[in-house]
Formats: sequence, structure tokens, C-alpha cells
Amino acid sequence: MKRFVVAAAVGLCVWAAAGRAVALPDDYDDTQSHPLRVIAYLMNPVGFAAEWLIFRPFHYVVSRPYLEGVFGHKRHAEIRVY
Repeated sequence: MKRFVVAAAVGLCVWAAAGRAVALPDDYDDTQSHPLRVIAYLMNPVGFAAEWLIFRPFHYVVSRPYLEGVFGHKRHAEIRVY
């Protein structure tokens, strides 16, 4: 019975805190049909996938402490900018 009361109280709090869902208008203008913008729409998923499937795993491998000397990787805190 205690679990039911707690679950009901939590559900009531979540229901009371939720606001009304309103879709924001996505106003279309001619800048969204520019040829470079269309190319960017098509290239963005390719870049996103490349980052997560290629470059992040690669960085993970070369940044391992026992492989840093082999690959010449330096931690960001060790790099000094003058």
C-alpha cells in the first residue's frame, strides 16, 4: 500500500509539473533553399556518423596512457599556448 501511495504522489507531482505541449512554428524562408544549405543538410549526418564511428574511437585508442608515447598524443592540460 505504501508503494502505491508513493507512486501516486510521484505521478501527481509529475502530472502537475508538466506544461502544455505546444509545437513551435518552423517558419520557412528562402535562405533554407539555398544550394549550400541543402548540401549542408545532406552532409551533416555523414559528418556526425564519421565523428562517432571513426574519430572518437580513434582518439580513445591513441589517448590510452600506455600508447601516448607511441602516437605522440598530449593531454589538453599539458599543451601550453603562448
